[in-house]
Amino acid sequence: MARRGGSVYFGPVSSSTDDGHSPEATGVAGDAGHRLRVAMLTREYPPEVYGGAGVHVTELTARLRNLADVRVHCMGAPRTDATVHDADPALGAANPALRMLSAQLRMADAADDVDVVHSHTWYTGLAGHLAATLHGIPHVLTAHSLEPRRPWKAEQLGGGYRISSWSERNAMEHADAVIAVSEGMRADVLDAYPAIDADRVHVVHNGIDPTLWHPGGPPADQRPVLEELGVRPDLPVVAFVGRITRQKGVGHLLAAARNFDPDIQLVLCAGAPDTPALAAETAAAVERLRETRNHVFWVQEMLPTEKIRQILAAAAVFVCPSVYEPLGIVNLEAMACATAVVASDVGGIPEVVRSGVTGRLVHYDALATADYEHRLAEAVNEVATDPVLATRYGEAGRARAIAEFDWTRIAARTVEVYDHVRKL
Repeated sequence: MARRGGSVYFGPVSSSTDDGHSPEATGVAGDAGHRLRVAMLTREYPPEVYGGAGVHVTELTARLRNLADVRVHCMGAPRTDATVHDADPALGAANPALRMLSAQLRMADAADDVDVVHSHTWYTGLAGHLAATLHGIPHVLTAHSLEPRRPWKAEQLGGGYRISSWSERNAMEHADAVIAVSEGMRADVLDAYPAIDADRVHVVHNGIDPTLWHPGGPPADQRPVLEELGVRPDLPVVAFVGRITRQKGVGHLLAAARNFDPDIQLVLCAGAPDTPALAAETAAAVERLRETRNHVFWVQEMLPTEKIRQILAAAAVFVCPSVYEPLGIVNLEAMACATAVVASDVGGIPEVVRSGVTGRLVHYDALATADYEHRLAEAVNEVATDPVLATRYGEAGRARAIAEFDWTRIAARTVEVYDHVRKL
């Protein structure tokens, strides 16, 4: 398939078109005049969503269906609203990366009779590439993270990390378009995979649903989740929400928390560890922290969205200590809840969190982690113990999330990428 130049940056735009109509008001024509047909390939899809990529696919698909015929192909439990593809049962004892590839072969075979195939992460990138090759359709790949930027995954996958890295490189280099979720991610894509033509890498940020993520307590007939946890309403709360993985910097947060103001209550919603060793390491760090301070609440199970929203909305500060983060949807979720954010200045985070406006950015240096942890504690203390400052940052954050990261506009920009590759 021939390609031509013409990189497109789809940054924040207004919520309506020039004629004042919402971009979701009309559909998009596919080949032969029918509605545009999209095969959406993803590992995660409701009710099994555990990370930012799954949130992205879920929210994007819901808005895209106003514009196109979207057919979801996923993995996991049976569903009525998506086609599920399981790994080859003969590979039940094989490395997880091999099992993933076998599920992708089935996905590629099924993703036919569409105009565009859209894959997400290395978990479905090979399926996207094979479907495009087999069925003669363009392949759009959204890069939510990059294997070369996550070497710690070798702890989780062993030799499978080399397989996932190969699979990602193959899909990225052959895709008709790569969508990066931030400018920082776009730079990482071009640095990690220099064979990719820069004209094929487009920026479309993640989005947020401000009606789902908003300030305020629980419904009147529900007990507040913080009350269930035993969190005091008269002391400031600092919250973290994320998986236990090297990427999310949980260890740095627990080290920094030793220097949090004594009145700060830390609510740590952290589970799904990558490895048993990392789980044990985190548990030991939490116990050491509890030996030196009170008000440490560790929630290890996955909570429903509404309970996470309540925690974010009640927090004075949401802290994001990630060492690698292409964008960080959770920061947008906290901002939409009108909560100040203190975060590392890595990846695409600075494109979301404006230091001194919606929170504070703390410089992360992998060669000086103790200094980073000290500065992280200072920033958290400064914001969390100043209710006026925290409120100002929180209000500015919600306004920014609504103005610049609405999913309806993200869907419209994604369709523009589909149109672009179909004209190549």
